[in-house]
Amino acid sequence: MNDAPHVPVMLDEVLDHLAPAASRPGALAVDATLGAGGHSEALLTAHPGLTVIGIDRDPNALELASKRLAGFGDRFIPARAVYDAIPDVLRANGFRELDAVLFDLGVSSMQLDQRERGFAYSQDAPLDMRMNPDDELTAEIVVNTYEPGELVRILRTYGEEKFAPRVVSAIVNARAKAPITSSSALADLVRDAIPAAARRTGGNPAKRTFQALRIEVNGELETWERALPAALDATAPGGRVVVLSYHSLEDRITKQELAKRARSNSPAGLPVDLPGTEPTFRLLTKKAQQPTQTELDRNPRSAPARLRAAERIAPSTRAGGAT
Repeated sequence: MNDAPHVPVMLDEVLDHLAPAASRPGALAVDATLGAGGHSEALLTAHPGLTVIGIDRDPNALELASKRLAGFGDRFIPARAVYDAIPDVLRANGFRELDAVLFDLGVSSMQLDQRERGFAYSQDAPLDMRMNPDDELTAEIVVNTYEPGELVRILRTYGEEKFAPRVVSAIVNARAKAPITSSSALADLVRDAIPAAARRTGGNPAKRTFQALRIEVNGELETWERALPAALDATAPGGRVVVLSYHSLEDRITKQELAKRARSNSPAGLPVDLPGTEPTFRLLTKKAQQPTQTELDRNPRSAPARLRAAERIAPSTRAGGAT
């Protein structure tokens, strides 16, 4: 494992968007994808009255981040869960609403740097890719047992791999001789399956396949479709949500859900909104923010990041604050 400090993505922008909500007296923030804890550390440092619940499905990440944030005492509350369980985590810790919530989606730098986890195509490791090591489904199972048509769908949809049929054909031919069990073996198969001309640009040709497998193994898109509405419902009036996504499908789900909450549901032509049809959120980002060049120089892994933020402007569906 690489012990170098991990750099939180778009930290200044995250802090700026969350500050009005995180600075309220007795505010509660949820870092729904805790990872190495960099964003949480910055929030807790910037707002001495803030409590942060840090959620992660990865027990190793939770343990390491908890050690990093131990100096904040009971202002930091760790919770092992998947981020679509925010309402359950709030209730379990005596809260009904949150003031600020951050989602930093996808695989963390810490997970990428742990060779044995099998997330990185540039290092040889078992084909695992589980964010929660207790889950049964692994990338090895997907690669060696899924039907060819399903593999093509996954690579096209989750990896946006235009050569998906060629890649899957190479996988099927190889696994017929022996199971594919290592990340380097899979990366070599993918590289050889993609035409030479297409390999000259765009970085490692295996990155799209590895991304697609990781999303499938961890059910990331289905989880996100549940998690964002649940978090928005749990946000108190004046509360804020920030989402960092790294994949066009994640960003599309985010954009559509936030836009839906930010518009009126009243019939067109009425002079005022009917009760219960008013917008419930205000968009803080009209378009997704992207990393600055300074950010890219400091942290090249931030390149695909897209940030969207919104603020609750109407009464929430949940009453009260801490109980």
